[in-house]
Amino acid sequence: MSYGTLAALGWTDELEAAFTSYEERGFRPARVVAEHRGGYAVRSELGDRLAHARGRMRDDEIWGGMPAVGDWVVVCDAPGDRFAIEALLPRRTKVSRKTPWLKAEEHILVANVDTVVLVSGLDVDFNPRRLERYLTAAWDSGADPVIVLTKLDLCDDPGKLVEAESIAVGVPVFAVSNVTGDGIDDVRALLRPAKTFVLLGSSGAGKSTLANRLAGRQVMETGDLRNDGRGRHTTRHRQLLVMPGGAILIDTPGLRELQVWEGDLDSAFADIAELAAQCRFNDCAHSTEPDCAVREALETGELDPDRWRNYVKLQRELRAIEARSSRRIQRELKSRWRARARETRRARRYGGKP
Repeated sequence: MSYGTLAALGWTDELEAAFTSYEERGFRPARVVAEHRGGYAVRSELGDRLAHARGRMRDDEIWGGMPAVGDWVVVCDAPGDRFAIEALLPRRTKVSRKTPWLKAEEHILVANVDTVVLVSGLDVDFNPRRLERYLTAAWDSGADPVIVLTKLDLCDDPGKLVEAESIAVGVPVFAVSNVTGDGIDDVRALLRPAKTFVLLGSSGAGKSTLANRLAGRQVMETGDLRNDGRGRHTTRHRQLLVMPGGAILIDTPGLRELQVWEGDLDSAFADIAELAAQCRFNDCAHSTEPDCAVREALETGELDPDRWRNYVKLQRELRAIEARSSRRIQRELKSRWRARARETRRARRYGGKP
């Protein structure tokens, strides 16, 4: 089978090798381009179709879990000119967060992206601590992070740009105005054919407007500003778009909160990691130990106390998630063991095989 159309969506030799066994059984590959309450929209050599995932895919241990936008999936024909999703192909990268509220479960936002574009407004909603949280999740995804600061035309404090650059250690930072077009060409130069970029940020940061600017036409719906000057939440679902020039862009709804699932704190807080490496003790808790480089940096003003507090907060969150997740996995395993034991007893009772 020829995969010329799919190559423009990021199809690779690795994916083709993983798909070989399915091709022999008459399946075809497709990429998830949108997720809706009733199912998915997928794109294959036959074009776009609605698709539903088979129920057994919910067993993460066997099938890899439910699809997300950006995933490559194995599909077959289904009634009503639809597809049924049989399985997931291996993911290269994934952007995840902890499921909101109390559950210690992973929520995969998008998959198989090359670059995570973190979008933050330079207006009254600018929040450096939130930006650190997004960077933590972006570094953990396996993709390359980039920061785009929108609403440059509304920025009355140049210090915001300096603060963002000080947070984004080793990460490119671009300041743009979706109104005047300033800086848009610099961001557009990042886009490369068949590479996938995702826009991630809070509601009203200007992600959809940025997508329209990069495309040179309206591809996503946008809303007017609220009375307090903040943007409105307009995007309702994650959507994969092929941009002029061949780059692939995924627009996402604004996140009211981003609870990290797993985080690469050493990359997101590289300056703190470098300071910690200078402490006398490898297991320094940065509290009362002598010759603590972190505490010294806090005292001299080299390290921002707010940044340090956010680092400690994220560290606590990750430890709590790990503990709750371990307990949840143990409960699920016990439940499965009990179910299998019941099936074995029932089979033996009626003379069947366990």
